[in-house]
Amino acid sequence: MMINYQRVLIITLCFILGSPNRIDYFKRHEETQDIYKQMEIQNNLKKTVYILSNEIGSRGYLQIASLEKTVDYITSELSLYGYDVSFQSYEVEGKSYKNIFVEIKGKKAPEKILVIGAHYDTVTGTPGADDNASGIAGLLEIARLLHDKSFDKTVRFVAFVLEEPPLFRSKFMGSYVYAQGLKERDEDIEGMICLEMIGYFTDKPKSQHFPLPFFGWLFPDKGNFITLLSNPQSKGFLSRVKDAFIKGTDLPVESLSTFSIIIPEIDFSDHRSFWEFGYNALMVTDTAFYRNPNYHGISDTPETLDYTRMAKVVLGLKSAIEELVKD
Repeated sequence: MMINYQRVLIITLCFILGSPNRIDYFKRHEETQDIYKQMEIQNNLKKTVYILSNEIGSRGYLQIASLEKTVDYITSELSLYGYDVSFQSYEVEGKSYKNIFVEIKGKKAPEKILVIGAHYDTVTGTPGADDNASGIAGLLEIARLLHDKSFDKTVRFVAFVLEEPPLFRSKFMGSYVYAQGLKERDEDIEGMICLEMIGYFTDKPKSQHFPLPFFGWLFPDKGNFITLLSNPQSKGFLSRVKDAFIKGTDLPVESLSTFSIIIPEIDFSDHRSFWEFGYNALMVTDTAFYRNPNYHGISDTPETLDYTRMAKVVLGLKSAIEELVKD
């Protein structure tokens, strides 16, 4: 008897693909893979926060040895992921400081650049787990997740120095020096995303505070969401980031675009430097002292952070970046 192998193959495939048990198996396998991926992200975030906050510790502007150790760690991690690491060195009062950066060169429009940044220094005396080891951890993890991807536009990751007082809002901030260089070279900046304190979350009622009382009518009173903040010029950029962010995570996200004269705290990080030179920029934040009681204190330790939600911030930003660098 002649065997119709084509028919046997079709019947077999129909059985395999049509079997409810087989479909459930594939679904469970995908869910398991997602769980493992999120666990890996959480572990990597935790590792970086612990190394920066516990092993290195305070990374104040005069603590040169600690800042150098931080530079070495960030450089080592980025090199491990396959990046060619570059530095922007400059001096302040006879002391040398460094911004660290890598990039994924765009294929179709490499001259168009999306900057992702976070600062690695701290207020002197604080371990700086949330402020801002969390931001650096997020920056490194996004860089790891994207390192083998191909994009139309260029993605540049930058770790800035000297964001904290006493040099905050001065021309000596690492982000100011970096943004000024971009302007002088007339680089085409699509926008800048600043990771500033992304690790503190709580489900406790009335744990979220606000700069103005009426904000309590507009936003949740539990500190269990991430926030995107920008100036009015960057409102369209913020909207694009938010729309793409929510595609990559189920973490609640709130947003606000306003003037710093109304809410001074809206420019409290490195995105401010990019505003100074006319670039679109926004801050991704857990709202700092409006939620985190450990802000700028010795209690800002790794144990206080929520690495599960931090991982969701990373996945949301990964989604946003992938969308923004499409041609």
